[in-house]
Amino acid sequence: DGGVQSDCIMVASINNKTNEIKLVSVYRDTLMKVTSEKYGKANSAYNSGGPTDAIALLNRNLDLDIEKYISVNFNALADVVDALGGIEIDMTEEEVYWTNGYCTETSKVVGRETTELSGAGVHKLDGVQAVSYARIRYTEGMDFKRTQRQRIVLEKIAEKAQKANVITLNNIVNKVMPQISTNLSTANMLGLAAHAADYKLGQMSGFPFEVTTCEKVKNHKGSYVTAVGLEKNVSELHEFLFGEEDYEPSATVKDISNEVIYMTGVDPETYKTTTDYTYKSGGDDSEN
Repeated sequence: DGGVQSDCIMVASINNKTNEIKLVSVYRDTLMKVTSEKYGKANSAYNSGGPTDAIALLNRNLDLDIEKYISVNFNALADVVDALGGIEIDMTEEEVYWTNGYCTETSKVVGRETTELSGAGVHKLDGVQAVSYARIRYTEGMDFKRTQRQRIVLEKIAEKAQKANVITLNNIVNKVMPQISTNLSTANMLGLAAHAADYKLGQMSGFPFEVTTCEKVKNHKGSYVTAVGLEKNVSELHEFLFGEEDYEPSATVKDISNEVIYMTGVDPETYKTTTDYTYKSGGDDSEN
């Protein structure tokens, strides 16, 4: 219902003809038009107005027409992973270190203990560890890399869920459904469930595709993730999600894009980065 920052923001697009699912993570610190009057970080919309304002932000800034949402907490994600018997993820030494660090807080939130991981390589993560891994943002790539880890967790969950038996899936539904907030109807849920075995995860990426980090934003304090041309990025997003070539963004998006350029000085026509923060995230995760 709001009152907290959204730690993870994802847009899922399901192609009902091919059953392909595409996922796009919206970087939480992205400078966007949060309300009709105010600019701020993308995750602040959920804080101020819950799912309604979060959906409105995505539709306003990205020319989308989202109506449905699912909102989950740490506990729900941990419960899904545990119900599936854990997920296997190939981790670096740095990721192992930070996962262990995050597990202390995550264990308190979720209400159960876990074990400590050791050494780089493939690890079978339980629910607490998987949530902790998905929360890491202090490695190379910062939040950009963190969103990729979140998509990896979802990919591994989907792979195991599609191989799980009906009893396991029913147990997940019974345990997790009370913990989520959604405006999907029972009919919506049944429609999705009917094709669950046929769905396949396609390309996944972060948004904005061309992005940098801006420390100086007019009338704002702190560091912001900034699209190197929001208008261009929105056009690319529509091609990525829906196959719309040469998509022409709306006047609203063009105005927001120009305002972001004015506030940050990050003009796609002239901007040349000299920092290590610029990151091209477009396309399939496997290409990054």
